Amino acid sequence: MAQPPKRVLLAITSYHGPFYPNGDPTGLFYTEALHPYKVFRDAGFEVDLASETGTYGVDPHSIDKTFMSDADFAVYNDKDSEFSRKLAHIHKASDLNASDYGVFFASAGHATLFDYPKATALISIAESVWARGGIVSAVCHGPAILPSVIDGKTGRPIISGKTVTGFTDKGEEQMGLLERIRALGLVPISEGAEKAGATYVQPEGPFDDYSVTDGRVVTGTNPASAHSTAVKAVAAFNAL
Repeated sequence: MAQPPKRVLLAITSYHGPFYPNGDPTGLFYTEALHPYKVFRDAGFEVDLASETGTYGVDPHSIDKTFMSDADFAVYNDKDSEFSRKLAHIHKASDLNASDYGVFFASAGHATLFDYPKATALISIAESVWARGGIVSAVCHGPAILPSVIDGKTGRPIISGKTVTGFTDKGEEQMGLLERIRALGLVPISEGAEKAGATYVQPEGPFDDYSVTDGRVVTGTNPASAHSTAVKAVAAFNAL
């Protein structure tokens, strides 16, 4: 099989609406897209940003010194930075050619629980990347898409029989959001992975930097893991 293209589809959630108990919206967790973007660009990949609808919104809880460094804020505040310009002109997934990509990376935010499981155009790109021997990766709540990504040869989710991680139930509990997720009929990451036939693993602490490679599937647990997950996705691609 030929080496897949050295180009990344960086998926962004299209959901931007009420979620938090105080009425705040959820949306893209900013650094979970920015940090992987920087890793891939530094490794020489072309990177396109796309959501299911061609629209997005940022989760306000992610634009905070808890999660953002001075360098992150510099990019966020510089509307002429490469990342800011690409985010401002985000693609609609269905407008893209799936065969252009050798890596699919799902960024996150709680918003992904709403739209990723049924994001048919993004799912189709991930399935194409997988079928052509590429890397499928996701961080934090991004693995919400993985149970819907089907291996055309087996008819099962690509994570069936794989070891994966993603945001933990303990983390949801610490944020006071697990019961809200269930009340809204959303599926926690661990539950979705296990139902898809994957083995779900997690770090000792829910906010520890933790990422896992299992063949061509690379997953990470939380915002602190966005960088390491992308680093491992690059390594997995280079090993093809």
